[in-house]
Amino acid sequence: MSAISIGQAVVLGAVEGVTEFLPVSSTGHLKIAEGLMGIPVGDRTVVGFSAVIQVGAIAAALAYFFKDIVRIVGAWFRGLRDREERYHHDYKFAWWVIYATIPIVVVGLAAKPLIEGPLASLWVVAGSLIIGSGVMWAADRMGRHKRGEDDTSLKDAMWVGCSQILALLFPGFSRSGATMSTALILGLERVAATRLSFFLGIPALTGAGIYELKDAVGSGAAVAPLAIGTVVSFAVAYASISWLLKFVAKHSFNSFVIYRILVGALLFGLLGTGVLS
Repeated sequence: MSAISIGQAVVLGAVEGVTEFLPVSSTGHLKIAEGLMGIPVGDRTVVGFSAVIQVGAIAAALAYFFKDIVRIVGAWFRGLRDREERYHHDYKFAWWVIYATIPIVVVGLAAKPLIEGPLASLWVVAGSLIIGSGVMWAADRMGRHKRGEDDTSLKDAMWVGCSQILALLFPGFSRSGATMSTALILGLERVAATRLSFFLGIPALTGAGIYELKDAVGSGAAVAPLAIGTVVSFAVAYASISWLLKFVAKHSFNSFVIYRILVGALLFGLLGTGVLS
């Protein structure tokens, strides 16, 4: 029997879709939602379900940035054949994404027992939410917000790519929050920082989703909740991406900072009172 009903699958799919790419930590929100609905957070079926519906959110990013991805991948293949094409920014950027993804893959495989063990604690998630908020607040003020997407370099990509490790080791820090903050510190304006976060996150998240999918599918979760949760995650994530890019074009990250602090404090409260464990 599935530990998750269809109604709960809809809720969790929506939570995953909203929070996967916003700098607020999808891990923390999913755990809180599961705990409040009485779902056994550590159950193998539940963990597998979360991994599967994440694929829906990743698919939304692939669909939203499909034209950009086709352009960049096309430039990369043309550059492999034609030396002249190698001077184009898209060709270089494709290699930068590849290089910048290597560190998180290496750390993810090497530190897997630690990541799935002591660092998976919800106390770590709560603390990381609040500490990450301070980093985001400082980055938004330190950044010069002058450099656009075409001004990015290999150094930018590597720094932003490596910052994903923070979210890997400290769930709750938020992959989006870490990458956007790093990009802002490097001087990128908010929209460029957000788009760079997406482009560098797509291969890492896709790889992680595929890696976990085999275990998730065999975890015993029922097909209907899995399918519905994934579809909801896709639809909500697509809308969330569109909203985020429009929001950061006109606003600072202050709203996310305040929200993260409140969620972190809420999680500490739920853990302290025994509602979550």
